[in-house]
Amino acid sequence: MKLCVPDYILSLKPYVAGKPLEELEREFGIKGAVKLASNENPLGPSPMALEAIRRSAENLHRYPNSGSYDLCHHLARQLNIKCENIVLGNGSDDLIAMLARVLLQPGDEAVLPEPSFLFYEIVIQSSGAVPVGIPLKSETTDLDGMLERMGPKTRLVFVNNPHNPTGSLITKQALDAFVEALPANIVLVIDEAYIEFVKDSRCPNSIDYLNSGKTVVGLRTFSKAYGLAGLRIGYGLMPAYFAELLHRVRQPFNVNALAQAAAIAALEDQDFLEKTVRLVNDEMAFMYNALDELDIHYCRSSANFLLIQLNKKADHVFEDLLRQGVIVRSMSSYGYPDCIRVSVGQHHENVRFLAALGKVT
Repeated sequence: MKLCVPDYILSLKPYVAGKPLEELEREFGIKGAVKLASNENPLGPSPMALEAIRRSAENLHRYPNSGSYDLCHHLARQLNIKCENIVLGNGSDDLIAMLARVLLQPGDEAVLPEPSFLFYEIVIQSSGAVPVGIPLKSETTDLDGMLERMGPKTRLVFVNNPHNPTGSLITKQALDAFVEALPANIVLVIDEAYIEFVKDSRCPNSIDYLNSGKTVVGLRTFSKAYGLAGLRIGYGLMPAYFAELLHRVRQPFNVNALAQAAAIAALEDQDFLEKTVRLVNDEMAFMYNALDELDIHYCRSSANFLLIQLNKKADHVFEDLLRQGVIVRSMSSYGYPDCIRVSVGQHHENVRFLAALGKVT
């Protein structure tokens, strides 16, 4: 049977997620494997979040609050903004898809760094729009190049800060100038999935641009620093007039009840967040020193992962590490055929990765 599917859908390449631990152990007969591929919290979720999940599980026969009322107000108080500036999503991926539905039509363009999070391109292309990739400059987002490439068809611009996969940072001074120069009819999306890990005081905050006169959207997630990746919950920060547009296309009950309860508890457990960030900072320093001793090149990172350059094909190293019981991410699909991306884990996990890396390189 021949279906009438648009060419721009047929041309899509599905997003390939990191290899699950269970799949690796089953495939290679390995026990106690280490996953350092998806930039997850190595400590898991907050104990307070786990307790909130247990309490909420008693009411799973009820639909969740469609507007995520309690979570929205918790976020608003913590961030010192209004609830009408917040849109909740089933992960920040959900919000990226909403942005495309609101803004993009066939033939439109969206500008983004090249490389960056692969799901941006999937969402852009699935709308019939054209992703316009601007190569990085010295492993950092080329904001000037992005401005130069914008044109009458540009509707949307993505930047991720810190950048994925390099971990580089756009400074506030640079982003201020970029926002000032941005045409008023173009929406800027700042993906801040890793902002909780940033130590650099020069880092901008998307909230600073809520009243800039430009439509600037910040995207954040509970999947990384808060350790709730399995529940899929993220949120967007934006002017109220634009949030109202996203609510028009948002699926009802798009954030499940367990995710809402866990996220509220995670926000209240600041001690756990600080413990997570402290672990990542300490282990990042350990990784830097160890890689320096091995004379292996890497990008210094403001996130919880490292982009590591090797003298072998990344796909080969990825496969060799799997056989050692260590899962990382090959960056060949990101245009880095000789690089892997490694999440910072607990100390024993990082030691195991470094030992395995020494055996396969």
